[in-house]
Amino acid sequence: MSQIDGILEKLEGTSVYDVLVNMEKAYGRIAGEQGEWYEKTEFTCPSGCGECCVNFEPDLFECEALYMSAWLLENQPETALQVAGGTFPFEREKACQFYNPVSDYHCSIYGGRPYICRLFGACSSYSKTGRKIWKPCKFYPSAALAEHKPPLEHRQYSAEETAAMLGAVPPAMSDIMQGALSFIPDSECTALIRDILPATIKKLMWLIKMNGNDNPNGTPNAPLAA
Repeated sequence: MSQIDGILEKLEGTSVYDVLVNMEKAYGRIAGEQGEWYEKTEFTCPSGCGECCVNFEPDLFECEALYMSAWLLENQPETALQVAGGTFPFEREKACQFYNPVSDYHCSIYGGRPYICRLFGACSSYSKTGRKIWKPCKFYPSAALAEHKPPLEHRQYSAEETAAMLGAVPPAMSDIMQGALSFIPDSECTALIRDILPATIKKLMWLIKMNGNDNPNGTPNAPLAA
């Protein structure tokens, strides 16, 4: 089920519609592949951890910024308007300004989060020789890894080892990211959330208005009489 149905309806026929549809498909692919990993391995992040977010702010591809903006306009319209004006929910000098330090879930825009946040902690990579490898998240407590059955360590495992020990291998980050580069021209350029998101939200609001609806979360306005 789409998390941006209303915004997609208002942007149909615009230059960003296909980008948003493709992004939702890509995020769905990640969820599906990671779902298999979690189901087979039961290897998930410790409850309430969030250490990967504490001192990190993602760089966004344009396609990621477009989806995050659409998600905010659909699900948190007041926050979207605040961000468009340059004010974020959790003002932080160096890290992500959507990180909520007092919530066990931490991410305040979980459904709109970018690739890196979806993949971190549940993805594999490739070695210099081109072989798929997996390594437990560096923030995962060593004691918890040691108690795992079978016991795990903070080291690199081959795909064969991972599959034998855990029953599955998570998706490779580079395989997923390659798809991001195909959605829009010049998408290899990135910018921090705080730098790209306000303008991107404004862009979507403008496109919605030009597409016959200046109320992003309401019903389309009636056309003016000729």
